[in-house]
Amino acid sequence: MVDLRTFEVWFVTGSQHLYGNEVLVQVAEHVQQIARAFNDSPHIPVQVVFKPVVTTPEAIYDICLEANCAKNCIGLITWMHTFSPAKMWLNGLVALQKPFLHLHTQFNRDIPWATIDMNFMNLNQSAHGDREFGFAASRMRLNRKVVVGHWQTDEVQQEIGVWTRAASARLDWQCAKFARFGDNMRQVAVTEGDKVAAQIQFGYAVNGYGVHDLVESVNQVAESEVDHLVDEYETQYHVAELLRARGKYRESLRDAARIELGLRHFLDAGQFKGFTDTFEDLPGLKQLPGIAVQRLMADGYGFGAEGDWKTAALLRAVYVIGAGLPGGASFMEDYTYHMDPMGEKVLGAHMLEVAATIADGKPSAELYPLSIGGKADPVRLIFNTRTGPALNASMIDMGNRFRLIVNEVEVVQPDAALPQLPVARAVWLPKPNFKTALAAWIYAGGAHHTAFSQAITSAHLRDFAEMCNIEFLLIGENTDLVQFKNELRWNDLVYSRLVA
Repeated sequence: MVDLRTFEVWFVTGSQHLYGNEVLVQVAEHVQQIARAFNDSPHIPVQVVFKPVVTTPEAIYDICLEANCAKNCIGLITWMHTFSPAKMWLNGLVALQKPFLHLHTQFNRDIPWATIDMNFMNLNQSAHGDREFGFAASRMRLNRKVVVGHWQTDEVQQEIGVWTRAASARLDWQCAKFARFGDNMRQVAVTEGDKVAAQIQFGYAVNGYGVHDLVESVNQVAESEVDHLVDEYETQYHVAELLRARGKYRESLRDAARIELGLRHFLDAGQFKGFTDTFEDLPGLKQLPGIAVQRLMADGYGFGAEGDWKTAALLRAVYVIGAGLPGGASFMEDYTYHMDPMGEKVLGAHMLEVAATIADGKPSAELYPLSIGGKADPVRLIFNTRTGPALNASMIDMGNRFRLIVNEVEVVQPDAALPQLPVARAVWLPKPNFKTALAAWIYAGGAHHTAFSQAITSAHLRDFAEMCNIEFLLIGENTDLVQFKNELRWNDLVYSRLVA
């Protein structure tokens, strides 16, 4: 499990010596008070660390270098309490390799109308001090988050909390490793991509392994481990009679448990944060990994089917962003449609691999044939998904940049029971409506695989995309298809100029 309290965001405030030492002492006192309030806020999941007020180019440069090297520092919150000449910040911001949030606030909420004097004005200059800092960041073309409002409000703290979650996921990607068992599903385009470009831009590595490496790990699992995990299955799920003790397919449940344990041992030993497999390349395994993948995703591993490493990495990021929030996340696929004009819907599922963190109730562990893959019938968890707001996110490789596409959806109950559908599933209404959402997704090149979440919002992923320098496209309540197509054209122009 990911504990976001192990991450830190540093609160760095700018001022200068022009106003005298007494003002600087007051500034430091104010900043410490705000930092304590942020650190105690239920909306901000990471630790907020006060750093001494910076007043010189050297101090700013040093704090930026220090942040770069601090393993648990996700980035900076910057604020200009007084007027901090922005040329002091240039070298530091050039050196800074971590994201920063520009907080535009002031210590006092209200103007003290009856007593305000020049001493007050000199101390409380954020209104124009932050504009000076904002010019420097804009002149340098720096991606950053700007949050405006009084620091004590829930709205401001919630916006900071969203950004810190995204920044935590960005840091989690740094030096992360994803294991790719086998290669891509043959002849499929969208799951391919430039792994070298991804490592340069995002910091994570995607490394290939032969399935024999996984088979070796599976074969080393002790029978006592299998016994313990099967007991766990029977406690957590409704296990079908055929899979219970003395059931006809009891050994299939044990085979599934053995595959899960082998996968866990391999991933733990290599310190991987996610993995992919493909049903076309799993020699030596008795069945396709079903319940194993579902449970590993529930524990925070990213996953992509058919070699889809981009979705595996994205799902890991979505999991980190949503750590501690109600709801869950899963690998997902837009599988088939309900095109009744009175209520058009999407049925999302996959062959086997949907995480039970999104389940509506206690899942069932069952065994059914799978008419693909050429293996023994695999064990999988079956359930419907909880209703409510959710999103689907897809990251694709456009050749000259990575693009993140997000569709906001509303999960609903199926119109009827699905007794013959032996997989976990979700039914949703895409926003703004079925026709617009699907057309926009296809115009944008969105993949059939997605990272699905009921825990986070598009605001989290927008912040994440900006700090990772990923093109971001939102398909939501206010999407207009003509405007969306124009946005695609403008983005192509912007990125073609950047490449040139």
